[in-house]
Amino acid sequence: MPPEMTDAEIAREERASGWRTIRRVGPYLWPDDKPWVKQRVVIALSFLILAKLIAVFTPILYKRAVDSLSGDVPDLMLGAVGLTIAYGVARLMTVGFQQLRDAVFAKVGQRALRTLALETFTHIHRLSMRYHITRKTGGLSRIIERGVKGVDFLLRFMLFSVGPLILELLLVGAVLFFLFDIWYLAVVAGVIALYVWFTFKVTEWRVKLRREMNDQDTDANQKAIDSLLNFETVKYFGAEEREAQRYDSAMRAYEGAAIKTATSLAFLNFGQSLLITSGLVIVMVMAALGVQNGTLTVGDFVMVNAYMIQITMPLNFLGTVYREIRQALVDMGEMFGLLGQPREVADKPGAPDIDVQGGIVELKDVAFGYDAARPILKGVSIKAEAGKSVALVGPSGSGKSTIGRLLFRFYDVQAGALTIDGQDVRDVTQDSLHAVIGVVPQDTVLFNDTIRYNIAYGKAGASEDEIVEAAKAAQIHDFIQALPEGYDTAVGERGLKLSGGEKQRVGIARTLLKNPPILLLDEATSALDTETEASIQDALRLAGEGRTVITIAHRLSTIADADRIVVLEKGEVVEEGTHDALLAKSGRYAQLWHRQQAEDDAA
Repeated sequence: MPPEMTDAEIAREERASGWRTIRRVGPYLWPDDKPWVKQRVVIALSFLILAKLIAVFTPILYKRAVDSLSGDVPDLMLGAVGLTIAYGVARLMTVGFQQLRDAVFAKVGQRALRTLALETFTHIHRLSMRYHITRKTGGLSRIIERGVKGVDFLLRFMLFSVGPLILELLLVGAVLFFLFDIWYLAVVAGVIALYVWFTFKVTEWRVKLRREMNDQDTDANQKAIDSLLNFETVKYFGAEEREAQRYDSAMRAYEGAAIKTATSLAFLNFGQSLLITSGLVIVMVMAALGVQNGTLTVGDFVMVNAYMIQITMPLNFLGTVYREIRQALVDMGEMFGLLGQPREVADKPGAPDIDVQGGIVELKDVAFGYDAARPILKGVSIKAEAGKSVALVGPSGSGKSTIGRLLFRFYDVQAGALTIDGQDVRDVTQDSLHAVIGVVPQDTVLFNDTIRYNIAYGKAGASEDEIVEAAKAAQIHDFIQALPEGYDTAVGERGLKLSGGEKQRVGIARTLLKNPPILLLDEATSALDTETEASIQDALRLAGEGRTVITIAHRLSTIADADRIVVLEKGEVVEEGTHDALLAKSGRYAQLWHRQQAEDDAA
């Protein structure tokens, strides 16, 4: 929200946002394509109404039993014992219908939670790379977690606490008006109105404190996850104490906000107790005077007390419920905000799947920049023939990796076109595009699971034989077989239990299992030692047979045998040709080659 908004404007905006959020949840509880969901909602609401009607009728049975015992109003039908039994049955039925309501609604609520969580998770995966590199994973996961919990809370408390409470207050008010007089109703209504006003005012103040506490909680969580994900860097620089202090600083801010929240809760609870107790005493005094005057019976006195206690118990939770509903709406608003994030890269309506015949990849006068003020590619034209290998080389910042991201359509080109077999990648579905391109990145990141799972990730439902064949093609099968647990060996967080070369081979095996017609090698060996690099190069060379291969390379020795080498500098193609032809030209490629050879000789 803009910082210049006043507290009143912020409150109004939050209320409006809350109603928008509630409207967003509505379709999940009343879907047009799921009649069984509507049926369950109607049945649950019916049980709710029955439970409240019986709950309001129960104190009348209590009154009749007391009057029968005191002899004020003889009951010839059931007697005191019968009325007492009926009272117990009514209380049991109230609880029974409440539990039936919860049981019937449980499937509806859990389906809504699962659907919302899946929709959010899927949408986040479909957002552009630009969005993901600007967000912190810890904060993002926290927003989803709190949002789903917020929906759960809203469903349970708004439908089954606030709604029933309002219904019960109306019914009790009607009973007090018809069985006693308007002054009882006036006192009860006045106390409740004052109670609700006080609760909402204090809770509004507490919501600000709670929001601050949430912000500090998110900040602390982000710092913790960021530190744990980068624990190697922490170790390298002996920064454990520094990270602990950084985390403690965030937790100290959270501690301060949490203390304010707890203190304000104590104030709210005492104020609520003062108001509700005052109302109870006033009504009971009125009833006691009525008994003394003979206008009321002892049973009436007991019934008034029962009704006041009956409405006092749910009212005691009103502040908590209101605060949690407000907070749930805020949390849900953040989650729906994620769902509302536009997809920068989206399929065109009715886009067909890509049809790859040979795998000709062509960039036609492509221009692109992550920032409009800083162009990266400036009219680049490159063609990779089917089944041939093309290497992209050049200094850092020349746009090599950007071409790889555009090919996979992490971003769309801003001018020109990028085509595969003549089909513009913007005109086909992303799923089909991703299916025909295999990527081996510089840093292969593995899931914290087994080697088998990580290789099989390349193809859903892959058989054991297919996994083993891919591992053999990537020259890692023998290594895996030598491990005590073989393919069931856990690789650890991000694959850290394996060496760089082993991770790369698993990554190559995973890509080979995918069996794509186009292969993108994004500096796949630049982080490896010379001996490991040579063996990985052999595996990559075998992997590229029969495929269109685009290699992004820093070390020129790894791409000397490419069918075509394209030299990029400052976002433009400055040279292209074979290794020998480029050396013969004594141009930019030759300069880079001789410089690297000199560095290797010096090493």
